[in-house]
Amino acid sequence: MKQRIITALLITPFAIALFLFVPTPAFVAVIGTICGIGMWEWTRLSGMRERLWRAIAVALGVGAMLALYFTSNIVLWWAFIILGCLAWIGAIFWLRQFSFAASPTREHTAIKLAAGALAILPAFAGLMRIHQTQTIPHTWALYAMLLVWSADTFAYFAGSRWGKIKLAPQISPGKTREGLYGALVGSGVIAAIGGWLLDVRGATLILLVLVALVSVAFSVVGDLFESLMKRHAGVKDSGNLFPGHGGVCDRLDGVFAALPFFALGKALLGL
Repeated sequence: MKQRIITALLITPFAIALFLFVPTPAFVAVIGTICGIGMWEWTRLSGMRERLWRAIAVALGVGAMLALYFTSNIVLWWAFIILGCLAWIGAIFWLRQFSFAASPTREHTAIKLAAGALAILPAFAGLMRIHQTQTIPHTWALYAMLLVWSADTFAYFAGSRWGKIKLAPQISPGKTREGLYGALVGSGVIAAIGGWLLDVRGATLILLVLVALVSVAFSVVGDLFESLMKRHAGVKDSGNLFPGHGGVCDRLDGVFAALPFFALGKALLGL
């Protein structure tokens, strides 16, 4: 726990500065690198063993992100984001059939690689759309991240204090329904306060809170799905980039799932 706290204290100021003050081209370079590391971790969770093939898969993924960033076709951007939302809705059914694709076959590896692409690429697209809707400071991008970060914190404290009923014991025994309720209530309050500070008022603010709650709910789906992949792979963490926290996928699993929904909801509200 001490190591987790120290790592969080070191990362947080950097993350806030990154989301608020870094121009989009530099922001893309940093986020693209982080997503690339996440893809590398996911190839391992998918069951790939040969480093050459893992590197090729990551190169294809990074190439897709760069192509997406440099294209002027806004329809393609939204196609990725909407596809990501649909994929995460589909992930709920996979979680219910948690033994699906568990055996280490080539076909199952391919399915999991596709799932990883549908997790990371739409999240990248969603974050870029959010980031590009503002000049410095990029407050909406930070707002989106704070929703998931605060949800994790509220879920931890609510689960520790009141947690009794397991949410998904066969996938992640530590998560409880009470923790989920705490995440939704706490992040809802953060969403309302943050929206007010961003000059959102009236019915639009209420709808923004609803968008935030949907995004946070799917962040839990993302967290559970990554836990399922780790169980299939027989590993505790996706990587070891962050001491005490694991890898990129361990820290951003919920973010990957939340961003497409938040980006879509924000756009529909005209914000």
